[in-house]
Amino acid sequence: MTQQRVARRTGRRTQQERSSTTTLQLLNSARKLFARDGYTATSLDAICDAAEVTKGAFYHHFKNKEQLFRAVYEREQQDLSSAIAQEYSHYNDPWEALFQGMREFLVGSMEPTRQRITLIDAPGALGWEAMREIRTDCRRMMFYGLSQALGKGRFPRHEIESLTSMVYGAQCEAAMAMAHADDPDELLESALRQFRFLFDSIRRMSPTSQP
Repeated sequence: MTQQRVARRTGRRTQQERSSTTTLQLLNSARKLFARDGYTATSLDAICDAAEVTKGAFYHHFKNKEQLFRAVYEREQQDLSSAIAQEYSHYNDPWEALFQGMREFLVGSMEPTRQRITLIDAPGALGWEAMREIRTDCRRMMFYGLSQALGKGRFPRHEIESLTSMVYGAQCEAAMAMAHADDPDELLESALRQFRFLFDSIRRMSPTSQP
């Protein structure tokens, strides 16, 4: 009989379940403290106290605070990617789907907790290289969206890759600018207008737009 079946019969949690619960407690507590106090000011003691776990339990799951922050950052990016994919799926027109997915990226990045973690603290805590490595899902979705909008097989892959880098880079820079802007809502609306103009221009030049 497996450990899981024994645990179900006795009502006791397995080691794996206890480990998953501890990890989740640490992630949730760290997210709240990082958002409230910032990465630098948040101590391991404060995280462990908030999660109600010992330092020993912490070090069983994470090497240090930076590794925990990376895990929190990864989860934020996964949640954002899921929201973008869901928004994208609501539209039949691939150009509108691409624009709305990009809009979800910008709006989602403005959520205060996510913004503090992913845009304000992450560059210093993780560095740009690690951030780019973790953000691959969002970039892949941009590549997919552009491929669908431009028409599958109509452009060489390297051209779509190049366009993806430019559009995705502009999108990330817009999100970063909003994180430090005096009036982020105004900057968001301005960015959306520019991206709409950009996508409409590319659409008009694309062979798929010709009758």
